[in-house]
Amino acid sequence: MNYRHAFHAGNFADVAKHLALVAILLHLLKKQAPFAVVDTHAGRGAYDLGGKEAQRTGEAERGIGRLADLRSELTTLSSYLDLVHECGVGTYPGSPLLAAKLLRPQDRLVAIEKHPDDAAALAVLLKPFPKARAETADGYARLAALLPPPERRGVILIDPSYEAEDEFQTAARAFAAAYRRFATGIYAIWFPVKSRAEADGFCGEVLAAGTAKVLRLDVALVAPAEDRLSAAGLLVVNPPYRFEDEMGRAFAEVLPLLEATARFDWLAGG
Repeated sequence: MNYRHAFHAGNFADVAKHLALVAILLHLLKKQAPFAVVDTHAGRGAYDLGGKEAQRTGEAERGIGRLADLRSELTTLSSYLDLVHECGVGTYPGSPLLAAKLLRPQDRLVAIEKHPDDAAALAVLLKPFPKARAETADGYARLAALLPPPERRGVILIDPSYEAEDEFQTAARAFAAAYRRFATGIYAIWFPVKSRAEADGFCGEVLAAGTAKVLRLDVALVAPAEDRLSAAGLLVVNPPYRFEDEMGRAFAEVLPLLEATARFDWLAGG
């Protein structure tokens, strides 16, 4: 299965992942001090849900499509829904666009994408945002060089496609190198769950980097299908204060509509 962003844009896993990202960014925005966002596998930044990739899987219809009429009084959920609606019907924002829209003048985004066509589209998309920069590069190779950020606050999103057989190991090594340089940063590491043992092993490798506070968030469809992504996880290292509670409240409104369930596990700290 191909996990490139375009095929799964707006699916249940994207909704969960992007809700978490918005929650983290809103937490960082509570202080006037600047922060940095580093997105290692940023993709195109926005996706046409009527395009051939999205239509091939149809996952957006069972994801963000089911939230079209949802309104919420929860800050994180309402902010996420507003950001999606701002993009217009039929377009779903990726993580770099969500982040760019929330930046203040003192904040900064570095969005990295390796695929040339996607990187070119990303650069055009981010051009209106003066504090957002797109780079055409290998996100793993660039990550350590970007840390620690001068701002000394920030979030690092590691969200690869997992096309390579050794992607779990590569992602774990990249995180470990980054964590050695910026141990106080917030890290959000997305991963597909095809095999529980493989996913657990990956989480163990992240813990082996010496992390003191790690929350694992798993989301799964109630009725999984063999031909599409049915379960995914997010590791949040150094999660913000009350992050689990905020996500739990948002999920209580969202997951029944997505016909999905969630599980939170503190792997360290908590």
